[in-house]
Amino acid sequence: MALIRLGFGRQHFCLLKRRSFLMLKLAALVFAVVLFCEFLIYYLVIFRCDWPEVKTPASDSGQKTLKAMFLADTHLLGEVRGHWLDKLRREWQMERAFQTALRLLQPEVVFILGDIFDEGKWSSSQAWADDVERFQKIFRHPRHVQLKVVAGNHDIGFHYQMNAYKIKRFEKVFSPERLFSWKGINFVMVNSVALEGDGCHICSEAEAELIEISRKLNCSRKQERRSGPCPDPQLLPASAPVLLQVRGGRAAPAPRARMARASCLRVTLSKSRQHFPLYRRSDANCSGEDAAPLEERGIPFKERYDVLSQEASQQLLWWLRPRLILSGHTHSACEVLHGAEVPEISVPSFSWRNRNNPSFIMGSMTPTEYALAKCYLPYEDTVLATYCVAAGLLVVLILVHSELLPSPFLFGWNLLRKFKTT
Repeated sequence: MALIRLGFGRQHFCLLKRRSFLMLKLAALVFAVVLFCEFLIYYLVIFRCDWPEVKTPASDSGQKTLKAMFLADTHLLGEVRGHWLDKLRREWQMERAFQTALRLLQPEVVFILGDIFDEGKWSSSQAWADDVERFQKIFRHPRHVQLKVVAGNHDIGFHYQMNAYKIKRFEKVFSPERLFSWKGINFVMVNSVALEGDGCHICSEAEAELIEISRKLNCSRKQERRSGPCPDPQLLPASAPVLLQVRGGRAAPAPRARMARASCLRVTLSKSRQHFPLYRRSDANCSGEDAAPLEERGIPFKERYDVLSQEASQQLLWWLRPRLILSGHTHSACEVLHGAEVPEISVPSFSWRNRNNPSFIMGSMTPTEYALAKCYLPYEDTVLATYCVAAGLLVVLILVHSELLPSPFLFGWNLLRKFKTT
């Protein structure tokens, strides 16, 4: 009887040992997959990105280079349309991507080109406060890194939805600054939602601000050329501005796409940023892996909704004379040429919610030159495929342990022996 008990105890111990070993293997596999998909993959992908080099003329060798990141359309979900799982997944992706980019690339300034939130145009005061708190957690940054944000239609509403309260609420958090100069480079941040041209109070104020910025820029150019006196005591750098805007709008595309994953652009004018693109008929001439889907590229754009009106676009070009334009709103990449020399880059969305392959733009800039490169984030389907493969391996391990499936190693060994005997 004692021997029977001893044998039973050994069997029970061996069974527990096998089960513990299985649990250890399963836990190790799950930990490794989660670590790879939620942390390491961002480092592996973004590590391949590098700042483009600016070929500065020898005469300008004393100029300092500014490293700037440009991203757009984060669309943080709100309390109405945001499912908790969707929020958790997409916001974690943006947080890990942004924090990894800050650590590896170390930009000096980051520009977000509008549509920070998905429901800012109708959110209550409490919902707005909650959304802002989440934004500040996701896009936290060291003090030496500056973060500049442009308003989009989802933040303050389209023209007939926006009002002074929504604009002040946005500017209280993100600053009302329209003109930003650093290292001799001028950036103009445009509230393109207000460029409706119908004489509304907010529109008139926005146009007056742009006219004043135009006057300051022209004054600095005159002083540089010594072609006339400048009454403004605080002169801006003589560099042509970079225009940043958020509203939709696209102009006639360039003959060839001049920017790819690692390609660079060089120009000698000013820069601007906005949410809506300048006027263009459609995305028909846009190309690249992150351009709009083929079936959508030929769809005509609606002025004042998808893009700025032709009139407002011409006014911006005339007033500011930018050397570069960066815009968001379309969620897809495109490069177009306005006139003969002013390129506009549509920055794709930074969120998996809007596209499978998000990205951001890296810019190396001096007062006279710039170079741009694109940095892609991990593809969402790559992460999902990794999880699916891992789930399949877990099922195989459990079936092998339960002896419902022969061990792959034993199965392979038997096949090899059978092949040798034949």
